[in-house]
Amino acid sequence: MMTSKERLLTALRRGKPDRLPVSVHQWQPYHLDTYLGGISALEAFARFEMDAQIQYFESMGQFWLVDADFAKFSTSDWIDDATIVSDDPDNRIAHHTIRTPGGTLTYKTAGDRKTTWITEYLIKNLEDIELIRRHMPVPKLDLAPIAAAHDEVGDRGILRGFVWGDQAGCWQHACCLMDINRLLMLCFDEPGWVHELLDVLLEKKLRFIESMKGARFDLVETGGGASSSTVISPKLHEEFCLPYDRKMHDALHDLGFLITYHTCGGTIGLEDLIVANGCDASETLAPPSVGGNQEPWQFAEKIAGRIALIGGVDQFNTVGEGSEQFIRNTVHDLFERFGRNGGWICSLSDHFFDTPPENLGYFAAAARECRYTD
Repeated sequence: MMTSKERLLTALRRGKPDRLPVSVHQWQPYHLDTYLGGISALEAFARFEMDAQIQYFESMGQFWLVDADFAKFSTSDWIDDATIVSDDPDNRIAHHTIRTPGGTLTYKTAGDRKTTWITEYLIKNLEDIELIRRHMPVPKLDLAPIAAAHDEVGDRGILRGFVWGDQAGCWQHACCLMDINRLLMLCFDEPGWVHELLDVLLEKKLRFIESMKGARFDLVETGGGASSSTVISPKLHEEFCLPYDRKMHDALHDLGFLITYHTCGGTIGLEDLIVANGCDASETLAPPSVGGNQEPWQFAEKIAGRIALIGGVDQFNTVGEGSEQFIRNTVHDLFERFGRNGGWICSLSDHFFDTPPENLGYFAAAARECRYTD
């Protein structure tokens, strides 16, 4: 019998473990606190007999984390002063002013107990790119706490990391700095400027990747939802995502990391581009019922075993609201349609918040029943 770590790594290398690995994309603090008595993510995976994927967020810079503290990334050339307009946990509002030697930038966020979102974007004028180029700092990883986290996970699963930034991919990060509708229009009106912005972000991300040498991550997540074909067309993805993704992935592979590329389900027309970017796995395989634009088995057929797959189970309509039998039937159907080929981690296709704990148990049990015969 394999350990959870062996099971997950076998699937990530496109093999067939002793049984279907079962996991969730991330265990949100809201669900842990509201439904599971405040236990840790690792304890939650154990409670439901799942294969743990533990996310390491420290120094990664994701704006959407409920407890994100951007002041800790400030330097003498990039001072992020936040004015807390509302500290109500269900209506958090912060107005940020970034002071640099070359000028001032502003952005605003709002949030609740579940997540954070942007209400005013940082880049308002094309000239703002110069302040980002010259002054936006890039943190360096402290490897010691990563090693400690890896040891804590042990054989119970894998430790996942990111590439620094609001989102891990260059295009996806850019979409957090400027309104995405405006950015898409600039791909036609000012493509050179868009490439310049992406080059600036790529240089910073490659610098961060250099500091990842020796980090004990079993898997590194890149990409982000804005790379989905529900947001960006395959033609634009090929020009504005693929070249930058590939350079990041080459740098990560040079350090020995396995890579999973995140899209939020919109994958029609991107299948060969995702393979071409050099990732080892594609997630989240969100089905149309939760916002994707093709079924997981349709994507799997086009990928044809060239990379591993993670996700595929609707976290809301199936596991959130489905009966025990419906959940079981869905998992078994996915396994029969494409999971028997190996190389798949059966997982909820993205974040969940108010899912009944008993339904998570049904989901995990159904996946553990799926075993390979050869």
